[in-house]
Amino acid sequence: MTEYKPIREIFGTMLFDRRVMKEKLNPEIYAQVIDAMEGRARLTPEAADIVAGAMKDWAISKGATHWSHWFQPQTELTAEKHLAFTLSDTDGSPFETFRGHNLAQGEPDASSFPSGGTRSTFEARGYSAWDISSPAFIVKSPKGGTLFIPTVFLSYDGTPLDLKTPLLRSLEAVENRALKLLRVLGQRGIRSVKLTAGAEQEYFLLDRPRAQMRPDIRFCGRTLIGAQPAKDQKLDHHYMGAIHNRVLRYMEDVERDLARLGVSIMTRHNEVARCQFEFAHLYSDANRACDQNQILMETMRKLARQHDLRLLFHEKPFAGMNGSGKHTNISLMDSEGRNLLKPSNSHRRNVIFLAFLSAVILGVSRFHSLLQFSVATYGNLFRLGGHEAPPSIMSVYLGSALTDLIHRLKSSDVSMPQKSAMDLGLAKLPEIIPFDSDRNRTSPVAFTGDKFEFRAPGSSQSIALPVTMFASLWAYGIDEVTRLTEAKISSGLDPIDAALDAAREAFEMGSNILFEGDAYSQEWQNEAKMRGLIEAETMPDKIDLLLKPENVEMLSSLGVYREHELENLRSIRMNAFATGLEVEAAVLYDMLWEGVLPAISKQLTLERNSMLYFDNVDFGDMSPWRDYVNGLGRAKLALIKDANNLYELKGRLSNMNARERSDFLTQEILPLMQSIRAKCDAAELIISADIWPYPIYRNLLSLSA
Repeated sequence: MTEYKPIREIFGTMLFDRRVMKEKLNPEIYAQVIDAMEGRARLTPEAADIVAGAMKDWAISKGATHWSHWFQPQTELTAEKHLAFTLSDTDGSPFETFRGHNLAQGEPDASSFPSGGTRSTFEARGYSAWDISSPAFIVKSPKGGTLFIPTVFLSYDGTPLDLKTPLLRSLEAVENRALKLLRVLGQRGIRSVKLTAGAEQEYFLLDRPRAQMRPDIRFCGRTLIGAQPAKDQKLDHHYMGAIHNRVLRYMEDVERDLARLGVSIMTRHNEVARCQFEFAHLYSDANRACDQNQILMETMRKLARQHDLRLLFHEKPFAGMNGSGKHTNISLMDSEGRNLLKPSNSHRRNVIFLAFLSAVILGVSRFHSLLQFSVATYGNLFRLGGHEAPPSIMSVYLGSALTDLIHRLKSSDVSMPQKSAMDLGLAKLPEIIPFDSDRNRTSPVAFTGDKFEFRAPGSSQSIALPVTMFASLWAYGIDEVTRLTEAKISSGLDPIDAALDAAREAFEMGSNILFEGDAYSQEWQNEAKMRGLIEAETMPDKIDLLLKPENVEMLSSLGVYREHELENLRSIRMNAFATGLEVEAAVLYDMLWEGVLPAISKQLTLERNSMLYFDNVDFGDMSPWRDYVNGLGRAKLALIKDANNLYELKGRLSNMNARERSDFLTQEILPLMQSIRAKCDAAELIISADIWPYPIYRNLLSLSA
């Protein structure tokens, strides 16, 4: 039996973090690096050379043979270009490369990455620049390993081609404004504020050999056809049940690989749907949290193949079953380790808490369309609004305790209710101290005790864009609360009283976004429309929300995006949406002609031959059999007609721009695909299992060998 070292012994061993730098660098250089990481000064070229040398020696000692700038283009994925540490000189003798300029800046080809149509393919130059705030790490391979250096990715003219650059800008915006508000409120000892984030990653695992027999899973990451199994998730047997041994072995390997990279997995469990699971990693500063979630996803992909499993991050792999999201938890932490969204028994701390809470409410109220945009993806088209996911209409849930507190603000009462123990009536069980309010799983943005949980991001998404938009609107809200507070201080109020008045006003101005009820209900749909919260019905319309004048003005004023960068981003997201649906339409068309239609013919041939064989036998009334055969024939004719229509509609797309394609796909092609699916699913139920060409849900949703 293999002996494994405890997690604490391997944790962070493949991470070039502060701990390693303090050991490998002299105190003067280490101090310069820390100053650069915390934004107080730039690292000099001479210091960068020394850091690069130490990083190279450390990486080679760990078995690394290559290094790479690791960046996050606007594809929701990561990118890397490996370069060798060791080369040969003109005499053929080996020598080691990698200096400070290699560490600080790279030049990967940028021609094939999404740019929103602003660059031609011949305009290839792009720059990657070291993100010193996120530690380098080594990913081991069977014959060595690669040192990955987190970087931003820019085009030749400085336009971001990645998701990290705007994220870093938004973090700077919200953190600087939060620090200013704290100082206005007398918190002079606070040196810095950090936005923190943590993601809950949902996913499906299937038996790889079975899953790979389905073109829709192979090329789209979800099933385009498939009838409901007799036993799906209605019995709720799977949720938080015992983890299948095959999955547990996979989870343990993922956790150990991540531990070496300094990523802590807090929880693992079965999710609601069969073969659905969840990882949640420990929260950290938001930039690093975004990197860690990408590292988590890449590690999961790599190890799934090793375990002969097929990993699905798609938001809705199976019709009629729960989809997968990525709840993203967000808060602010000051340099003293205090969570600024944590209620307190202290009057002063509670006023600070209310000031930052009200800033979120005000920001979401004014710019909820940016949150809608940030999760407007083709995968979320099938998930949001379902019974397992929040609707795309943005609202904020605070819970009964905070809602009551806001109502009491008029009397300047900021005390939180005392928590009483829950009496279970059983002496053997411990007392349970409940939270201040229940959870509302229908709310897209919910306060959950000491953080906001943004529940709309999809499982396949990078969390960078949702966090960027949340941080930006929070920065706006903090600016407004600070402005109101300073104005009241100027009129003679004490800073704490001024902040309380400002929070009261901010809550009032943002009250249209607050909702405590069932966000699935038709009553809320009607109410939300009256409140002006429904601005877009379709995903293409939601993508266009980015370019609302007030959104462009706010993001530009904060320095998060320039106007042309927003136009690029909107174009990239629209094209990605259209491309995702186009691929699905093409795959469904192929599945019809390659599998479904031939299967119906085989069943028809089988039935015809059976009828001929028993032609002279009197079974009595043969009409049910004939009706069945006639039904198969009609199903085939209907699907042939639909396939021809699908082909004709797909042909029209070539002359359309991305927005026109998105609308046409949503309004014309997607309804036809749904109709085709219904016919295929009906046929699957009446065709022999050994004739049906693709593994059915019953077999797919089983991890048994």
